[in-house]
Amino acid sequence: MNTKTVTAWKNPIILLITIGIANIGEWIYFIALNLAVLESSGNKALAVTGLYIMQPLATVLTNFWSGSLIDRLNKRNLIIVLNLFRAGVIALLPFFSSLWIIYFIVFILGSANAVFQPTSTSYITRSLAPAQIKKFNSFRSLIDSGAFLIGPAAAGILLTFGTPNFAILINAAALVLSGMLTLLLPNVEVRDTQLLTEKLSFKVLIADFKAVRAFSLSHHSIMKIYFSFSGITVMATALDSLEATFSISVLNLSNQEYGFLVSVAGAGILVGSIATVALADSLSLALMMGGGTIFVSIGYLIFSFSTSFITASIGFFILAFSLAFANTGFQSFYQLNVPVDLMGRVGSMYGLIESLFTIVMTILFGMATQFIALRSIIILGSFGILFVSLFLWKVSSKKKKHPLI
Repeated sequence: MNTKTVTAWKNPIILLITIGIANIGEWIYFIALNLAVLESSGNKALAVTGLYIMQPLATVLTNFWSGSLIDRLNKRNLIIVLNLFRAGVIALLPFFSSLWIIYFIVFILGSANAVFQPTSTSYITRSLAPAQIKKFNSFRSLIDSGAFLIGPAAAGILLTFGTPNFAILINAAALVLSGMLTLLLPNVEVRDTQLLTEKLSFKVLIADFKAVRAFSLSHHSIMKIYFSFSGITVMATALDSLEATFSISVLNLSNQEYGFLVSVAGAGILVGSIATVALADSLSLALMMGGGTIFVSIGYLIFSFSTSFITASIGFFILAFSLAFANTGFQSFYQLNVPVDLMGRVGSMYGLIESLFTIVMTILFGMATQFIALRSIIILGSFGILFVSLFLWKVSSKKKKHPLI
């Protein structure tokens, strides 16, 4: 690697390090918080379920205005503030035992996360040359998969020698470190927009909604890909909510076997991410998105028709392996095709819709289990993902309409 290449990748490498630190800390926090809530609620599983509602609820109540804020503020400074704010909020958790106060704190944290994600995407896009985006996202996928494996292991070690509250404070420290490292990154704004250029009002929100709608209507092919991938994400999330029940109740796996099944998925993501890094430069985004999601659906279908641990493991490995390609392809497509000045609003507004559909679809799938055999629901959902994946492959393969894939 020559000096010019090292210089060009200096800031992306710092970005990847900050993402890795934050992701590992988030896994530690996730596991420790579940245990802390179980302890404070007297081992009531329903109490933990409430935690899973907070993030989509916070997203729904935050995203309709956050995009307007993000696109008008300095992204680097906002990332630093959000990391420090999230660290401070998380550090409060060990001092409260009331379940409702914990829910409130988790909701506030979810709102900050809802603002952070599109802010981070916008800043990363501004920081990278277009030629770097696909490779960067492949490395990011690798880091995410590494965090998926390292985070729970680190949480296990911390919980062996300490308490859930201690592990939660470790995540707060990780976010502070991530925020401090962000200070090493440049300000990539075209002009200084640390303060809102206009007051955030209902009139401004309506104008921003019209701007997103105008972009969407004038870029039909881009939005077909965007909504197709979002639809796949929604259905996959709904299926994932039934995964544990299907594995234990239908496949009759033990808790230990199910735990190993999850580990197989982790291995699939890791191997897929390594393959993505190796092949990113030689694969088109259309192949990564379309081909990746088709194989994700095949993995779900194998899992849905499985009758043993072995076949379920094969399905899990295939879908996790393919997901690394699909996510890298879609993220790169989004960054290359959505104007960076509009990225916060597009991501937030459509993220709101995706969250609403995720909540509705998850509830519908859960209710359907009362009337339809669980295997049938998993099979139907898997075929639904396959159908949308084939449509995504078709629309993304039209290169004349998509010069940037």
